[in-house]
Amino acid sequence: MAFKADKQTIDDLGIFTKNRENSVYTIFNKTLTNGGARILEEMFLYPLSEESKINERGMVIRYFQENSATFPFKSDLFDTIEYYLSNTDNRSRISAHEDNLERKFRSAVGTDTDYQLLHKGVISVIEMVKIANDFFKNLQSKGLSEYYKPQADAIFDIINSEGISCCLNEKNTKRLSYSQTAGYDQEFRYNSREQLLRLLTLIYHLDVYIAVACVSRERGYSFAKALPAGENIFNIENLYHPLIKNPISNSININNKNNMIFLTGANMAGKSTFMKAFGISAYLAHMGFPVPAASMEFSVQNGLFTTINLPDNINMGYSHFYAEVIRVKKVAESINRSKNLIVIFDELFRGTNVKDAYDATVAVTEAFAANKNCIFIISTHIIEAGETLRERCDNIYFINLPTVMEGSQPLYTFKIAEGITSDRHGMIIINNEGILEILKNVKKA
Repeated sequence: MAFKADKQTIDDLGIFTKNRENSVYTIFNKTLTNGGARILEEMFLYPLSEESKINERGMVIRYFQENSATFPFKSDLFDTIEYYLSNTDNRSRISAHEDNLERKFRSAVGTDTDYQLLHKGVISVIEMVKIANDFFKNLQSKGLSEYYKPQADAIFDIINSEGISCCLNEKNTKRLSYSQTAGYDQEFRYNSREQLLRLLTLIYHLDVYIAVACVSRERGYSFAKALPAGENIFNIENLYHPLIKNPISNSININNKNNMIFLTGANMAGKSTFMKAFGISAYLAHMGFPVPAASMEFSVQNGLFTTINLPDNINMGYSHFYAEVIRVKKVAESINRSKNLIVIFDELFRGTNVKDAYDATVAVTEAFAANKNCIFIISTHIIEAGETLRERCDNIYFINLPTVMEGSQPLYTFKIAEGITSDRHGMIIINNEGILEILKNVKKA
């Protein structure tokens, strides 16, 4: 089963953005090849849901981080090779019988462009194979990771195959004779084409591993340990949002006894940021990527649903409240179909009056809490709802982001504390901004 995350979740967490700037994807998009960028995007689009595959990818990236390896190829080399291998038209096949005076004349005056492109493709393939051979032999001499060894062995098998290994001893890789080019072209484009395409894919994966390893090393990320599904364990130490400058970190421990987190706090206290940070780390962890935290272990989940920046839908005629109701319905249906989901709701039912919001928050949260197979994080301003839920549910962990008053100025700590907040600073902020005085002056005028 694939790990599920819908468009609302992807948008909420900033995994991608419209211009791909200031997104989680952009943090890791340091690949040097177009092929590597394609594979990186695919990894982001399709996180993993199998414990072994998650841990395996994480260990491969960790290996390259500890190895401090650098990608040994020039990026433009692969554009040439891809273009060369894409041409499988038999009419372009180089024939050794055409090495006549007319062809030599065309070559001398620079009009034999088709041959020159094929020659360049052959040279590029030889260069790639020789560099790959040297790079992986060097890795092998230092000791290959058991997790990366299958991929390295696959690369060696291709390099040492009969049709490709013949170029390893080629001395003159800048200029080949016509007959040499014809021989290599037959091997590369026709006899061994599928093997070379496979080699390209393995090298593109190498590009991704090294790029992600460099990001992890530079940013001080850690590798999460995936645990078997079902136990609802999520232990994260010093978690922070990767897109915020000078972030404040927090730790959270979740298990079957407290699989629902009920988060309270004033506006601007950091509730949304914490929930996004949790969601981002959960998403990256299921990709096998390093996470912005000191340490993390988690039970593998089947999907992630967030509702943080939910818009109304004018085209459908939906108010904000009705959009919230539809979203809750969709999540409820997903929970009925699949267990082991992470569900994050920021400010349930903010689009309706306080009385209905209270009743709906209590009813929906209590119903969610009855499901012990999922992890829930729900935030609200309605602290009375928390007091009611404390009496009704035994698996809710109540935390808050407190505000400290310095005179009449609120100071936000952004550090999690246990319990339900009693902070009510809305009118203080309004008075500090002098809004009422401005309106009184307008009335006088």
